[in-house]
Amino acid sequence: MTFSRRTTATGALAGAAALALVITGCASGGGEQTGADGDITLTVATFNDFGYTDELLAQYEAENPGVTIVHNRAATSNDARDNFFTKLGAGSGLADIEAVEVDWFAEMMQYSDLLADLSDPEIADRWVDWKTEAATDADGRLVAYGTDIGPEAVCYRADLFAEAGLPTDRAEVAALLEGDWDRYFEVGDQFVEATGGAWFDSAGATYQGMINQVEFAYEEEDGTVIATENPEVKAIYEQVLEASETQSAHLAQWSDDFFAGMANGDFATMLCPGWMLGVIEGNAPEVTDWDIADVFPGGGGNWGGSYLTVPAQGANVEEATKLAAWLTAPEQQLQAFDSAGTFPSQTAAYSEDALLTATNEYFNDAPVGEILVNRSEAIGVAPFKSVKYFPINDAMQKSLTRVDVDGTHTIESSWEQFVAEVEALG
Repeated sequence: MTFSRRTTATGALAGAAALALVITGCASGGGEQTGADGDITLTVATFNDFGYTDELLAQYEAENPGVTIVHNRAATSNDARDNFFTKLGAGSGLADIEAVEVDWFAEMMQYSDLLADLSDPEIADRWVDWKTEAATDADGRLVAYGTDIGPEAVCYRADLFAEAGLPTDRAEVAALLEGDWDRYFEVGDQFVEATGGAWFDSAGATYQGMINQVEFAYEEEDGTVIATENPEVKAIYEQVLEASETQSAHLAQWSDDFFAGMANGDFATMLCPGWMLGVIEGNAPEVTDWDIADVFPGGGGNWGGSYLTVPAQGANVEEATKLAAWLTAPEQQLQAFDSAGTFPSQTAAYSEDALLTATNEYFNDAPVGEILVNRSEAIGVAPFKSVKYFPINDAMQKSLTRVDVDGTHTIESSWEQFVAEVEALG
């Protein structure tokens, strides 16, 4: 399998202010979808790029005569989140299948009773354990099927490395960056001194990779908020912003300038979960110097990953559940990986030659399947994300942006504003 499909990112996984969900009752669904002849139209709502191509959906339609799939894709996770909670609270209007992103998944789990129970003993062991555990509610109901996870590597510009006198071979780059975050920033100092250029794209993106290695960053297991008192959070915040003074390209994550920077050589490295490969290629299609190294500071980390849910309000819950199970089977998730780099959360896929031998032509024929399998195995922590994770992380990202991009605050004054915003959450 050669992974080379070009995809253009029109949005991102960045945060937005939390919505209050007022549950007004569970109505009978979002409209009749079964025609007089018995044919069924199933709506699927995703965001960014799940790798669910027209060809993939047409395959299901061919295998299931009478079923038509309408795929609605929001530009960003935030847009999808706003729509999801508004219509979940209204009791109608949601798609038959709704995608949910991991950072607001805990919010959704508060209302698991409004989602269909997808439990099926035949596929109970399909996913990595922590993916299934997160989707199982207090009553033992499995209310979401895992799609992808985001094991992280490091993407780099080989031409900029050569300019700095650094190795360009991906195995040598992996050896160069092996170690902790101190090592990553140490090499960054070397790069900046040699070239005067930026080592990484933004403080926000780099912080995300770092904080994803902390199990209890913002909340304790009982939901107690510890974000402003956790010394690990403050230390990571300060370390990345101190490094960003000289090493960051100061590009707001997911902005037009951020995407343009991938093509313009505005930075030498960026943290790369599997789904980021398609983002880079889609925004820098003519660049021939991007590569990926089988390494990640601190050992391993996961950034991102999503689920498919079936709202109970839908008119075709049984058929929607069948489609959701098919979309999240290893075979289809391997096709999604080939299309968009969305690394499967299904364990059976990890031993498949189609994944282990997958290369990416754009990234100089890098063995992306092998690299991401290795990076997946290196993940040692699944960060705890409770109800307030999303708004707290959003406040943190804004705090980082005030210093790194806008230049309107010092490290300390922006932290103080972060503390105030977290306290305001109650």
